[in-house]
Amino acid sequence: MSQSIHHFTTKIPTWSPYVTPVDLASATPAQLAAMKVTPSNTGASPYVLTLAHDPESLEVRSPLFNKIMYGKDGLSSAERELGAVGASVVNRCVYCAAVHASRFLNLTGRGNVIEAIFADERKAELPPRDQALFNFSTKLSTAPIEVSADDVNELANVGLSTLEQLDLLFSSALFGWANRLMHTLGEPRA
Repeated sequence: MSQSIHHFTTKIPTWSPYVTPVDLASATPAQLAAMKVTPSNTGASPYVLTLAHDPESLEVRSPLFNKIMYGKDGLSSAERELGAVGASVVNRCVYCAAVHASRFLNLTGRGNVIEAIFADERKAELPPRDQALFNFSTKLSTAPIEVSADDVNELANVGLSTLEQLDLLFSSALFGWANRLMHTLGEPRA
């Protein structure tokens, strides 16, 4: 029997839904249409197949996810991934933390950043730009109403443009939502 996991790692666990995912062979035309644009454009994962129970929402969610996480302008892909890691650590989503930490590592090769985050979580000590990104994403995920002009100024002080700040806001907020949705729909298994 599989066992739930509750610690952070870059090893991506299996995500097991609580409900039976949509079967591609018997999916409705609306479900199939909604699944055409998956988040990474690599196919329909168990998560996407679970979300396909509500094709209208999925049809909106996937293009939005793609624009936020794979946009060409503004914040770098690696830094968007770091924002996702920050939100996922706060929300205790070990699946998303593993996926996005792995993507950050693939893009940067900077294992020291992820090791510090996974070891010390919100107390991690990172290089200044990474620290500002991580602090913002964790604060936004903890208490959005407490994000202030000082937090935005910290991002500007480490060189983030207004567009980069907006991209960080979007990637962090997206995972504040996505982590909570994953928790209610299933759980990671070792």
